[in-house]
Amino acid sequence: MLAEQSSRPSRPEQHLLKRRFTARTLPQLRFGVEECAAWCGLAEPRRGEFVLAVDEIATNAVEHAGGEGRLLLRRLDDELEARVTDAGPGFSVDVIPELLPGLDGGPRGRGLWLARLTTDRLSITAGHPGSVVTLAVHLG
Repeated sequence: MLAEQSSRPSRPEQHLLKRRFTARTLPQLRFGVEECAAWCGLAEPRRGEFVLAVDEIATNAVEHAGGEGRLLLRRLDDELEARVTDAGPGFSVDVIPELLPGLDGGPRGRGLWLARLTTDRLSITAGHPGSVVTLAVHLG
């Protein structure tokens, strides 16, 4: 017997926002992410959490990785995904604290901790140079 194919075709990825950013342009970046998330149907409070997570990662790129970065925001089927790329020294997921920073004695890492807490998927990979942080939430 042949396996049945899904009657629901997979939607291709949809690029929503592609932008370079600096400290000066972070407010416009947040606005753009908010606008795209609303357009995709991401409801509050989840939308605000996603915008905050993207802002934390973008702010880290500005503060710790040379003062600028790049964002690619896209829709992948039922997910809204943000990919933040920087040219800094790089880091790994191991730097994300398990407890809220400050409670574990460490003064840093709150943005990464918060991003991991408020998204459905977070990964950190090496760029050439720098890092690529990918975070996503389900739209359903």
